Amino acid sequence: MTSTLSPATTARPRATLSPALKQATPVVVDSAAGSWIHGTDGRDYLDFTTGIGVTSTGHCHPRVVAAAQEQCARVIHAQYTTVLHTPLLELTDKLGEVLPTGLDSVFYANSGSEAVEASIRLARMATGRPNIVVFQGGFHGRTVAAASLTTAGTRFSAGFSPLMAGVHMAPFPYAFRYGMDQQAAVDFALRELDYLFASRVAPADTAALLIEPVLGDGGYLPAPPAFLHGLRERADRHGIVLIVDEVQSGVGRTGRFWGHQFTDGLIPDILITAKGIASGFPISAIAAPTPLMARAWPGSQGGTYGGNAVAAAAGVATLAVIAEENLVDNAAQRGDQMLAGLRALAARVPAIGDVRGLGLMGGIEFVDPHVGGSVPTADAGTAAAVQKACIDQGLLTLTCGPLGNVIRLIPPLTVTDDEMSTGLSRFAAAVDAVVG
Repeated sequence: MTSTLSPATTARPRATLSPALKQATPVVVDSAAGSWIHGTDGRDYLDFTTGIGVTSTGHCHPRVVAAAQEQCARVIHAQYTTVLHTPLLELTDKLGEVLPTGLDSVFYANSGSEAVEASIRLARMATGRPNIVVFQGGFHGRTVAAASLTTAGTRFSAGFSPLMAGVHMAPFPYAFRYGMDQQAAVDFALRELDYLFASRVAPADTAALLIEPVLGDGGYLPAPPAFLHGLRERADRHGIVLIVDEVQSGVGRTGRFWGHQFTDGLIPDILITAKGIASGFPISAIAAPTPLMARAWPGSQGGTYGGNAVAAAAGVATLAVIAEENLVDNAAQRGDQMLAGLRALAARVPAIGDVRGLGLMGGIEFVDPHVGGSVPTADAGTAAAVQKACIDQGLLTLTCGPLGNVIRLIPPLTVTDDEMSTGLSRFAAAVDAVVG
């Protein structure tokens, strides 16, 4: 088509970001260090978003920066199905020290979505079965297959159907939403999973159960240990692969190295990791026992940028920092401090219906306190207003949940006692500014 614009008389239009990208805050970063972002507006912001749980060791940790700088001067990209490189071998060795027993084979990609898709590809190939069961509220990515597995909100999967076939959803034991105690919610969810097996998805046709040990975008809901044990038992009974998506909950964030480790004795068949593993550099992985990984078909695993040398070097440095600075323990301690402060706030603010989380994953659910009944009424408007008020207080937070009524706090694993106190004070001020 011939343009009607004349280059001689019309200035070339300036490129802009896609209008589909919605910014949670108006902040433009000039620089960042530790728990703090310095904006181009001259203000300092306490960052309790960490790039959605990515900058695990804080912004620009000196050891991670040094590792990346040194690696850039040696080799930036060495495609790992063509030639291997030392950082990837070292990262694999270091990961082996923290992975669950028996998960001794690792495949690398770039993003959480890619790792999720690699996990379901492996499960289908290993079992020869087509179906995947996911759980309501789970978030597993935005690419077509990963979005097909995501039920944390229709915005992730609407508008580009048809989605991938073979995906079926079972309830997650969301006790607060159902107006149940935790055990009743677990019993209900497992009973409904069994009913799904009886009515729609034959276990013999089911390749995998896929679950986050703490729902991320779905509302920062920890999966009760009894529920995860129930999934493990059913997976074993029916020969189904249990996949645990630790993209957001892994690498120390919950106060254990992996979020599923709050469930004693649980070992997944496939573990997915990304986000905090390299402090902001894009790298992801799946881990599985070698006999299971070996059932992937030849040529089914690969990728141009997977296991990038600079990202792998940053990952090695990240794991070293987490171990040597005792950041998993710090996440547990600061997480206890955070949840105690939030629960004290909730005790005097009726609009906060629930506070939950593990470690440095804190979820605050806002409800309409004027509507009675055993099932709470979500209040997304108040959650959004509080999130915006936090910015005025110099605190960056994010909302989540299918109904948009949950604020999540995601400090770096390096957050200090004083920074946590400051964050809680600023959050309380934001809540008071909105709900009085």
